[in-house]
Amino acid sequence: MPDAKLSASGICKRFGTLLALDRIDLSVPEGQFTAFVGPSGCGKTTLLRIIAGLEPATKGEVRIDGQVVDRPSSDRGFVFQTDNLLPWRNVLANARLGRELNGTMSSAELAQTRELLRLVGLEGFESHYPSQLSGGMRQRVNLARALAIDPKLLLMDEPFSALDAQTREIMQTELLRIWEQGRKTVLFVTHQIDEAIFLSDVVVVFARNPGRLKEIIEIDLPRPRVLSVKRTPRFARHVDHIWSLIEHDVRETALTT
Repeated sequence: MPDAKLSASGICKRFGTLLALDRIDLSVPEGQFTAFVGPSGCGKTTLLRIIAGLEPATKGEVRIDGQVVDRPSSDRGFVFQTDNLLPWRNVLANARLGRELNGTMSSAELAQTRELLRLVGLEGFESHYPSQLSGGMRQRVNLARALAIDPKLLLMDEPFSALDAQTREIMQTELLRIWEQGRKTVLFVTHQIDEAIFLSDVVVVFARNPGRLKEIIEIDLPRPRVLSVKRTPRFARHVDHIWSLIEHDVRETALTT
């Protein structure tokens, strides 16, 4: 794909004798929201960690803007499943942690971090501590912290999995609202088919044993999106198609684990 922000070529990953990823080729253009969907154990998070530079590939390479990825870097922001906030630091101090670790925190950058907290709906909570926040609010801090380093790629590993169903849907709409402001290139791992479709421009469907790409699906739903789009026939057709691609693997996983 021309002008790819991210390219992964021939990615294979072994853990001992287990082949976790087999010949993954993927190109992602700038500004695209891409979701990874598949059964447990198909290598979605492993690929995300390789892209982040947190895990080396056994074979193949990842490039961002043409540069080979061989270590973590501030050009990638990572949002984990758990918020990993430091309990002794307040909201503002947690949100600015990435900039501090990069050795920068000018008054302008501090002001930008405050603006990000406003963007994620936490204005007025800067002095609160994690124990005083709901799960959704803690993940908003987590997102602000990842955005504060102004990454080229935002990598999100099931960031809403620990939230209740209602809060999860609200966070989906909030993430889209925030994404629309800057159109970062996003890779988003999820087990939820409807979440992947609602958020994404493209859904990458994984198969397992070994992990490989089964299909790449363009989501032809207009933006901006509201939750009611999930009740439309077009949305339902996407859900049915993706489920048909992974149902066998999901059943096999459920019966063998």
